[in-house]
Amino acid sequence: MTSLPLISVDPDGRGRRPAMPPRHLADLDLPGRQALVTELGEPAFRAKQVSNHYFGRLVRDPERMTDLPAATREKLAGTLLPTLLHPVRELACDDGATRKALWRLHDGSLVESVLMGYPDRVTVCISSQAGCGMACPFCATGQAGLTRNLSTAEIVDQAVYLAGVAASGAVAGSPPRLSHVVFMGMGEPLANYARVIAAIRRLVAPAPEGLGLSQRHITVSTVGLVPAIRRLASEDLSVTLALSLHAPDDELRDELVPVNQRWKVSEVLDAAWDYAATTGRRVSIEYAMIKDVNDQPWRADLLGRLLAGKLAHVNLIPLNPTPGSRWDASPKPVEREFVRRLRDAGVSTTVRDTRGREIDGACGQLAAAEETDSDPRAATA
Repeated sequence: MTSLPLISVDPDGRGRRPAMPPRHLADLDLPGRQALVTELGEPAFRAKQVSNHYFGRLVRDPERMTDLPAATREKLAGTLLPTLLHPVRELACDDGATRKALWRLHDGSLVESVLMGYPDRVTVCISSQAGCGMACPFCATGQAGLTRNLSTAEIVDQAVYLAGVAASGAVAGSPPRLSHVVFMGMGEPLANYARVIAAIRRLVAPAPEGLGLSQRHITVSTVGLVPAIRRLASEDLSVTLALSLHAPDDELRDELVPVNQRWKVSEVLDAAWDYAATTGRRVSIEYAMIKDVNDQPWRADLLGRLLAGKLAHVNLIPLNPTPGSRWDASPKPVEREFVRRLRDAGVSTTVRDTRGREIDGACGQLAAAEETDSDPRAATA
């Protein structure tokens, strides 16, 4: 059986936490930004001007901030907008509608984010940690382990950067404005709770405070950290909770989602139903379809019984297998039967649109490939 996952960040086992990146305006609320600007000897209203450029106009180049005195642009931008994400690779597929970005952070850590364009919306999938400590064996990120939590600004900056890509018109056939953000990239969002909540507040606050997205268009995924789910319900936020269930029975879920050894299926679902009751938001049940592992008809029936009559929707995910993995996607006939049984039980069910398979679309695959390419030992491994 897989060991229990790590919840806290302590990569070297000696109680030391890795150095966080330089402070960025997205780490601060507007009063905090104003205080920082006055420390530089500038009037407080300059903070609002820079914030409007970043969040309102998606501009970070000081030369384009022409409402700021030329003599102070570099100083203000250097203090409020330090570079957090250094592009490593940007790949596109689906005729440009899917774009995956791999970033290197200030300490060399790698994180990924994905932009997905649709006729009616643009969605960004962002990371909340470098790596992940949840140790799910079918997930490339989970197998890589946890490096560290991301800062609030490192999280937000992924969305702002890709919002700029959408605004440039680069995603043909989609609106030019980012509308949806899903915390389904690298990491367990609720294990980086304080910074993720701060990031959500930046994403939904109107400019110049934030990006001005709808709370109802934000989705936070979790493998089931029960205390954090209950805490999230008290935040007065209308975000969607996505529960990565992947098995309806404890015996299998203990293996697929090791945190289940701490909080069992019944406890996780109880917390999810309490979240739905508190917020009025339907819970998304994420279920990766894994061939001959969790796709049996009896498991579909059990899942249907657990969810029947609840404010929930099942999102079946055809597994995007990682190179060398023993896990594979369920055949389409098996997937269709699983869907039929859930719907017969009265459970709303869809199969997730598969995007980005040809660009290492599964979370963590691009980072894993980069680590292998840059490791001289890989040639002889």
